[in-house]
Amino acid sequence: MNVTVEIERRNSDPVKPEWECLKCHAHAKLAEVRDNLMVCPRCGFHARLSARERIRQLVDDDSFRELWVNIRTLDPLGFVDLETYPERVREAQAKTGLNEAIVTGLASIDGSPCVLAVMDFGFMGGSMGSVVGEKLWRTAELAAGEDLPLVAVCSSGGARMQEGILSLMQMAKTSCAVDLINEATAPFVAVLVDPCTGGVVASFASLADICIAEPGAQLYFTGPRVIAETTHEELPKGFGSAERNLELGHLDAVVERKDLRVKVGNYLRLLGGGEEPERPESAGQRDRGTGGVAKTTLERARALAAYARRPFVGRGREASVETEGPSAREPEA
Repeated sequence: MNVTVEIERRNSDPVKPEWECLKCHAHAKLAEVRDNLMVCPRCGFHARLSARERIRQLVDDDSFRELWVNIRTLDPLGFVDLETYPERVREAQAKTGLNEAIVTGLASIDGSPCVLAVMDFGFMGGSMGSVVGEKLWRTAELAAGEDLPLVAVCSSGGARMQEGILSLMQMAKTSCAVDLINEATAPFVAVLVDPCTGGVVASFASLADICIAEPGAQLYFTGPRVIAETTHEELPKGFGSAERNLELGHLDAVVERKDLRVKVGNYLRLLGGGEEPERPESAGQRDRGTGGVAKTTLERARALAAYARRPFVGRGREASVETEGPSAREPEA
């Protein structure tokens, strides 16, 4: 006697797709999306990237050397909301594998050497605190002193509220860092990616020689909902988008992710005088960092940095500290 048993599952959760586009809600295999640089194969939506993935996509193979990995944030204000500030930092470190919301170092992009700074929105919303400001300053100091271009990939929710006024001071500090680069006549290219808002877009991210963005990136100081509720007016279509900022002249170009490495490399060569990536040095070409402007700028940068790094918070506390250990490391596999 044959018995057939049919089992029907009711109220079961549907099978969750490996990856779902946040814009068109199309489903795809994660491997396919990764092969497409985390861009939706259906609608072209550019998903957010971690700092490590961004570096992997942007720089030439095995060219990135990380610097200043041991700079850690302190808790100068003793800030507490639902959790203490140090607890939130530790959670972000465990989540992202990073020490802070920015990764800095030396790299080569499409054959052009540069100083690189990449922000990670996954680390406390990419918020700019004292460590982010300090590492941005050091990248500018290095770029000015070595006559190298600086490339910054900016993604941030703005200033870090847990550091109060100290985080707002980073807007001035990073803007002064851009002045150092300008004095040394070193090129500065900023890549604004989704989202780039608040104190970051209002400071160094908008001061570059060339500002470009990825398609669909949201770029604004204050969010559209807050503005609409405050002004009681309807905002224009596409407010805050990269495409709208390009129309208004706030950007030089909107570049798709697949073209980003070549485009940034072209900009670096253009700003550097048009050298080809493999062009040998001529007999009369000066070594990097040996020019009078670069030397003068570097000396001024070091003097300003020494003054700015003095203890300036009550009871001799500072907002950031560099722990013992090597200042540079090779990127993790």
